[in-house]
Amino acid sequence: MAELKDIVYKVSLTSSYGNMHVEVANLCFDSRKVTPGTLFVAVRGTQSDGHAYIEKAVAQGAVAVVCEKLPEMISETVTYVTVKSSAHALGIIAANFYGNPSDKLKLTGVTGTNGKTTTATLLFQLFTKLGYAVGLISTVENRINDTVVPSTHTTPDPIQLNELLKRMVEEGCTHVFMEVSSHAVDQERIAGVKFAGAIFTNITHDHLDYHKTFENYIKAKKKFFDDLNSDAFALVNADDKRGMVMLQNTRAAKHTFGLKKMVDFKGKIITNSIEGLELEVGGKNVWFKIVGDFNAYNLLGVYGAAMLLGEDSEEVLTQLSSLTGAPGRFELVMPGAKVTAIVDYAHTPDALKNVLETIAQFRTGNEQVITVVGCGGNRDKTKRPLMASIACRFSDKVVLTSDNPRDEDPMEIIREMQTGVTPTETRKTLVMADREEAIKTACMMAKDHDIILVAGKGHEDYQEIKGVKYPFDDREVVARMIKLMTH
Repeated sequence: MAELKDIVYKVSLTSSYGNMHVEVANLCFDSRKVTPGTLFVAVRGTQSDGHAYIEKAVAQGAVAVVCEKLPEMISETVTYVTVKSSAHALGIIAANFYGNPSDKLKLTGVTGTNGKTTTATLLFQLFTKLGYAVGLISTVENRINDTVVPSTHTTPDPIQLNELLKRMVEEGCTHVFMEVSSHAVDQERIAGVKFAGAIFTNITHDHLDYHKTFENYIKAKKKFFDDLNSDAFALVNADDKRGMVMLQNTRAAKHTFGLKKMVDFKGKIITNSIEGLELEVGGKNVWFKIVGDFNAYNLLGVYGAAMLLGEDSEEVLTQLSSLTGAPGRFELVMPGAKVTAIVDYAHTPDALKNVLETIAQFRTGNEQVITVVGCGGNRDKTKRPLMASIACRFSDKVVLTSDNPRDEDPMEIIREMQTGVTPTETRKTLVMADREEAIKTACMMAKDHDIILVAGKGHEDYQEIKGVKYPFDDREVVARMIKLMTH
């Protein structure tokens, strides 16, 4: 319980009507979840406008309402507060309601198109090894030390987020590492949250179904850096052409990492193999179990952040060298088998290109690369032909299949992918809408030493079709097939 006047502290109010000392028992922006004693925040969402549900919320027992525009019907027993942006206000209100938990934590946010999950997961694993109590908020899972808390979005809504951060404080966490999506920044889901630092990995073509233009997408990422406090750090990949853009208006301390330019945290690739990476970093040559050029950047981002959080260079590199990264990210299935099988979450053109280019570096030229790839339904359609084109360019055989078709017809998605395939490349492509059959077929086509890449779903243990999530795991299907082939 808290008084309304304390909960709206630091929120820019445009007007208020009623008792500001009213006691609030919980927060809500979904009218269906309102119970007596609730503060209801009317947010204009992507699907519906909370202002249309104010009266419903009041009827269900809301004691106060935060909105951008007062409703026509005003209840004498309810306090109404108006603000310029309800979404922004919700973030600050949620932080206040849960006791501003981010002030009590060293919270580091990771943003970028690719590498967010790997970077956040590696930081979580590293700081756990360094002996800290640590929280993780990521696409794959939210964790409080050893406890897994299920995740629905890359970045939770402000109420879930502050509730989770409060739990982390209560469980003794000192450090939290969190993926920050462009949607979350744009929708003000992190308003009111204090960050100790921010990391930028890279930016490429993604989420244009939501942001409409690439410029809007960049602006959303940049806003995260613009809003940092002067006592935070901003760490960016300087080899990415948008890296320095992120630093233009930030008040935070500016730092850079990379492989090519003069940067604060520089790395050099010594060896890059299917078993791992050898990097020169922090004045030492270090062997890492993580594979690929793109992971060299993730490792440098992690190393730089650990240095900026005050850790010892030698200890950090020792612990980092033992880590394996995030599940479903360039994950070798049944290492040591006669066929090399890799499952990866790559679901953007750039991520798929990174993975296939990494595989190309390890090839002797005598083996085939067989790629299984699909595209998600109800998502950015412009990347469909690009994904198929990249798969064909870097593979000997390609099986086009479904990913999470959601509400779309899988064959229609595949037809759109096929527009990126040239007539000569058509000969090396197969179409199989059933993902399990597609993976099994790719495995059966493989001979000894061939490389199979199953791209798109990575760690996901379901397939979403027409609003239903069916149990499905690429890694399990691949492992089952390899076992059959070796017997």
